[in-house]
Amino acid sequence: MTTKTKNSSLDKMIHNETPLLIDFYADWCGPCKMMNPILKDLKKRMGDKINIIKIDAEKNPAAAIKYQVRGVPSLVLIKQGDILWQQAGVVQAARLESIINEKVAKHA
Repeated sequence: MTTKTKNSSLDKMIHNETPLLIDFYADWCGPCKMMNPILKDLKKRMGDKINIIKIDAEKNPAAAIKYQVRGVPSLVLIKQGDILWQQAGVVQAARLESIINEKVAKHA
């Protein structure tokens, strides 16, 4: 897949009606590795109500800069191009589900 295609797909997801949770990570980051099972649990809990993608902040510095990522892991919730919530650090699945439901309801 070319970068152009990746950027086009990401742009579609960012402006989609379905909320998008981006997990900015780095391969060397221990807490980032903790997010993998948490995000799998979140996807099981929320199903098609959320799209979740992971972006390596070091391999995609433009995206990290665009979303002002200052540390990893960093989570960004976007719906229809609007940033609804952003936080660095590990967040448990139940808390993420609550945050997403709250922020998306306010954005509706």
